[in-house]
Amino acid sequence: MPMMPDTVPRILLVEDDPTSRAFLTAALEAMPAEVDSVDSLATALTFASSRSYSAWMIDARLPDGSGEELLARLRERDAHTPAIAHTAAFESTVLDALHDAGFAEALVKPMPAATLQAAVRRVLGFATTEAPASGIVIDERLPLWDDDAAALALNGNRTHVDTLRDLFVQELAKSVYAISTAAERGDLDSVRGDLHRLRASCGFVGAQRLAAAVQALQEDPASTSRLGALEHIAQDTLANARVVPHSSRLPDVQSAAF
Repeated sequence: MPMMPDTVPRILLVEDDPTSRAFLTAALEAMPAEVDSVDSLATALTFASSRSYSAWMIDARLPDGSGEELLARLRERDAHTPAIAHTAAFESTVLDALHDAGFAEALVKPMPAATLQAAVRRVLGFATTEAPASGIVIDERLPLWDDDAAALALNGNRTHVDTLRDLFVQELAKSVYAISTAAERGDLDSVRGDLHRLRASCGFVGAQRLAAAVQALQEDPASTSRLGALEHIAQDTLANARVVPHSSRLPDVQSAAF
């Protein structure tokens, strides 16, 4: 079988996190593929109503619904377009549920570009020679910035790494502030949702120590000590970024009391 079709496939990418969306778009376009990237269920339905796609790639959690809900509504119009889910959740129950909902593939973020590209080739019916990707080891000695891990995710393209890191740095203070204030309100559902998005972004840019802090808080989102560790590591991550915008300092927030 050929590696790719003669015509460039068009992919509908649905992802609300800016850093993840930029990474996934770049990885898909490198296949090559044409990509329409949107950030919500509603916008995805609008795009899908006016054009056809070779495949849909859908985040499992969206600001206005779930990936399963979006897929069900897309299936009302089109029963055959293959669908890929992507999620920062790694539990087998979550991945199994996505498969049961009708997704042909369920990918765990962060993933190397090669893993994403191989999944698209599989659902389109073209051959792939992808080697299994190794998992990220969570360890307290992880570096703040791991250039090699970030480059691996983007097939060694350092320019793309720098671009995504600049975007990540610009968004990080806002993301951590949202987590902290949600925790202070006792809104653990919002804490979990924001952590879900931040963890995927950390993996794409090689923010390894912050990713470990995010995972620790995901395991116990009511922990004030883990929240404090996340805030501290985020400050260190920003302070050691190559480019730190003026707005990158985290707002002064107090850890939540439960």
